[in-house]
Amino acid sequence: MIYKIGTCGYSYKDWEGVFYPEGLPPGDKLTHYARHFPAVEINSTYYNIPNRAVFYHLQRKVPEHFEFIVKTHRETTHTRKENRRAMAELTESLKPLIEANQFRGFLAQFPYSFKNTPENRDYLAKTRELAGNFPLFVEFRNCTWNQPETFDFLRAQGMGYVNVDEPPLRGLLPPQNIATTDTAYVRFHGRNQTDWWEGTNETRYHYDYRQSELEEWSERLIELIKKSLKTYIFFNNHPVGKAVDNALAMMKILERQAGLLGQ
Repeated sequence: MIYKIGTCGYSYKDWEGVFYPEGLPPGDKLTHYARHFPAVEINSTYYNIPNRAVFYHLQRKVPEHFEFIVKTHRETTHTRKENRRAMAELTESLKPLIEANQFRGFLAQFPYSFKNTPENRDYLAKTRELAGNFPLFVEFRNCTWNQPETFDFLRAQGMGYVNVDEPPLRGLLPPQNIATTDTAYVRFHGRNQTDWWEGTNETRYHYDYRQSELEEWSERLIELIKKSLKTYIFFNNHPVGKAVDNALAMMKILERQAGLLGQ
């Protein structure tokens, strides 16, 4: 029963003076982050696929047990025109993490417009092939995917389902604790209903979970952890370092209520 708690991204300017000490050089941020968390999602790859040298230097800033999940490029999830090229380029850039045995899988976050259709299920299957031997975790935003047939399909394809916490708005997915592979996955986006549809990446995720909201998730998480070999729990409510505060709070909750230690 292994679980890893971290945040979606780590290099945010508004974390300075909140999580990072004032004046900390940008190149030292990941080292500081790794003193508090055992894993991180790299989200910047959604916008640009970096040279492999970038991951070479990132890998050297963390301890050997540290783990990386990397978001697929927007070509894979949003544009969907040159997926083969995008996945090949991203995999090549990740070679330093792969060689260090610290890469733990791709995260594909699909938009609300990506609905449950035969064509889109075929696209998912092809993306699974392009991910090769590496885990592929898929996050849906459209509730048409919330049905038993989806989970059966993901299990058959060997794709991990991403459980989410997000605003209780029509068309979105509810809180769940579903695992379709031996590795479970949860992402906390916050519950900012006002800015969800029209907001920016800053305003949409601007939300601070109350202690009671985190507590209500603990039983669901414990069940997920118990039935999986490993569980990833990431917080995406990054503005002003709220993801850090909530992730650390969730660590304490799970340690206290479940008697589990993050490994």
